[in-house]
Amino acid sequence: MSCTAGVVVSTMFTGLGWNIVGSFDLIPKPAPLSVLYEDNHLLVIDKPAGIATMGAESGPTLHSMAADYIRRKYNKPGKVFVGIVSRLDTVTTGVIVMARTSKAASRLTPQFAAKDSKGKTVGADKIYLAAIPGHLEPETGSLTDWVYKDDDARRMRITNANRDQAKQAQLRYVTVAKNDQATLLAIRLISGRKHQIRVQLADRGLPIFGDRKYGSKEGFASPGIALHSWKLSISHPTLKDRRRWTAELPRSWKALGFPAGCLSGFDEQF
Repeated sequence: MSCTAGVVVSTMFTGLGWNIVGSFDLIPKPAPLSVLYEDNHLLVIDKPAGIATMGAESGPTLHSMAADYIRRKYNKPGKVFVGIVSRLDTVTTGVIVMARTSKAASRLTPQFAAKDSKGKTVGADKIYLAAIPGHLEPETGSLTDWVYKDDDARRMRITNANRDQAKQAQLRYVTVAKNDQATLLAIRLISGRKHQIRVQLADRGLPIFGDRKYGSKEGFASPGIALHSWKLSISHPTLKDRRRWTAELPRSWKALGFPAGCLSGFDEQF
């Protein structure tokens, strides 16, 4: 009998006068959660690639893994509350915060939408890292587009402001490092649209490494793409002080050839 990952195999064992028929799920189990921080109200995770935040049609999600982690660690019977206050794409890695109480969830969710009149984040602040082939000019700047959701293709598309249901997508970026083959960008979102970074860069002919949905022809470590939630800061939902976490780049990024330590002197004021 041959076994293939992702296939449910039924087989029969014949022994001393009895038969056992069993089904064995050979889908690889995800690695244990990488927890960056936790307290009574928060669970902050360094998300791996290949895991949906929630709502996957099959297999574990970050939500189900977090609930199982809390259930096992604290010996909690029955259902465990885990509130999703923001999401990362399945192919994206890095820091994400979840709420362990309904009070925390109700106070965190507005932080991910809060902006002042100039578009500056006044709630949660997230900095992403993205690697693209070639170079984006100018080296520091902003991108503004109008996007809409193409439900049939399960992707976002660039459009014009007059299209029905079009939403404005804005981000700021700075070039952190570059070589002959690739550029490393730090990106701060002004708006928070679905797939925003991915579609805005792809529209300029610079799809993120490995992002085949948005036209990348460049390889990257499957099942991820070169998009990483690097830094996240929020106001603690009960203590009110400012908290901040950093998720180091996965080892797979080393293949892109950026110099070691290129992030150590990075200026986040952009």
